[in-house]
Amino acid sequence: MNETMQLSLFRERFCRRERRSVRLAREFARDAVADWGFRARLEDVLLCVSELATNALLHGVPPGRGYLVRLEVDEPGRTLTVEVHDSGEGVPALRQPHGESGRGLLLLDAVADGWGVRDRGPGKIVWCSFTKSGRG
Repeated sequence: MNETMQLSLFRERFCRRERRSVRLAREFARDAVADWGFRARLEDVLLCVSELATNALLHGVPPGRGYLVRLEVDEPGRTLTVEVHDSGEGVPALRQPHGESGRGLLLLDAVADGWGVRDRGPGKIVWCSFTKSGRG
C-alpha cells in the first residue's frame, strides 16, 4: 500500500507574554521552513519572526494576554507568509531609529518580499511574505 503524507499548508502557535516566547516562535518557524522547503530563505524568515514577535511582546500584548504566530505556504508552494496576531492598539509603521530601538520594521522591509498590517478585532495582524526565489 502506497501512502502519501501531505503536509499542512499552515501552522500556528500561541505564545505567552514572556521573554522566552521570541525564541520559541523562532524555533516553531524554523521547523515549518524546513518542512516546506524554504531553507534558502531561513535566515530572513527567522529574523522577521524575531522582530515581529518582539514587537508584539513589547508593544502589542497587554498584560495577561499573548500573541499568535501563524505561518502559511500557498498551494503551489512558492510563497511563505508569516503573520503575528496581537490584541494591542496602534498600527506599526516605518520610522527613523531612535537609540537602540526602531529598527525592527526597517529590517523587515529590507529582507521580506512584502509586508503590511491588517485590522483584527481586537488588535492587528502584522504580516510579511517570502518567495522561494527571493525579492523581485
